[in-house]
Amino acid sequence: MVYETGNRTVDEAVATVLAGGELDRTEALALIAQPVDVLAPAADAVRAHFGDDTVDACSIVNAKAGNCAEDCGFCAQSVHFDTGIDTYGLLDPDRILAAAKRAERDGAQRFGIVVAEKGVSKEQRPAEWADVIRAIRLVRDETAVEVDASLGILTEEEAEILAEEGIEHYNHNIETAPRYFPEIVSTHSFEDRVKTLERAKAAGMDLCAGVILGMGEAPTDRVDAALALRDIGISSLPVNVLNPVAGTSLGDEFGESAAITSTEIIETIAVYRLLHPRARVRLTGGREVNLDRDEQHRPFEAGADGILTGDYLTTEGQSPGDDLEIVERAGLRPNMAANEFDPEAVKSRAGADDDDEEATTAAGSATSNAEMSD
Repeated sequence: MVYETGNRTVDEAVATVLAGGELDRTEALALIAQPVDVLAPAADAVRAHFGDDTVDACSIVNAKAGNCAEDCGFCAQSVHFDTGIDTYGLLDPDRILAAAKRAERDGAQRFGIVVAEKGVSKEQRPAEWADVIRAIRLVRDETAVEVDASLGILTEEEAEILAEEGIEHYNHNIETAPRYFPEIVSTHSFEDRVKTLERAKAAGMDLCAGVILGMGEAPTDRVDAALALRDIGISSLPVNVLNPVAGTSLGDEFGESAAITSTEIIETIAVYRLLHPRARVRLTGGREVNLDRDEQHRPFEAGADGILTGDYLTTEGQSPGDDLEIVERAGLRPNMAANEFDPEAVKSRAGADDDDEEATTAAGSATSNAEMSD
């Protein structure tokens, strides 16, 4: 395949990637400075070459909310900030299963069990660990979705157990570049996160690890974060955009929206596609706040091929039906490899109230600054 735009920087990068090569830091930094109307379609051509024109949907449950001792500046669940969110201990495994069944009904291919704390500890909290394992087994045995987990820092033994229980992907975001990480978190290090990812990978799990854009980082940090993820070896790259939550340190600093423009979001996703040609580049939290509804298809025209659908951990998302319409507007179709759902039925429920109390968690209990200004 030959792809030519007339832009030498972009054309040479695409040629390198299509030939199986890797771009270096100098090339990636040059790319992120190119015009978005040239860069985005080039990245999408790379996606089409290595992919199958489908968008993979995942969904999550906030299985344990709040009271986290870490001080991540973006997080409404940290005890260091007064955000007024709903807090609770680990959900009963049957409630986690109910959330998984709802995600399956709404078209998710994979379902993530997420716990807000430094790490679920088999040794320190054995009863909680046992409930997590029971929840994994229930979702694995009673749904068609693939089971993922985001349980914080892991020991080697814990990683091996999770792999044996059938966890497909382990999620542990690096959040930002190594240089900028101390500006966001002080209670643990960038290296702590990398070690957990390495343990998960060594145990046999695929890795889902990504970033949050718009936290005050420079474009060079966005590139360096993607390069760090490439060194780690990921298969799914979630791209969050900061949704500033009232009461958090970044919410107080940035106000209603992230420190990034919509054009910069698209450019970054395009560069991430070129640096990770075979990964699922997944549009996740914060897109509704930082991209207008009529812009949300643009990341999927710039190389993205994954989405987190439904609600987030403490903030509400838009409906899965709305997400499907955005995917289709980009000329793509939903992935049905794991879950052969009915897209029209999902779209017909768009905007409808969901009174499934057994599946609800803390989603919607955090107040973003954007909501406060409405």
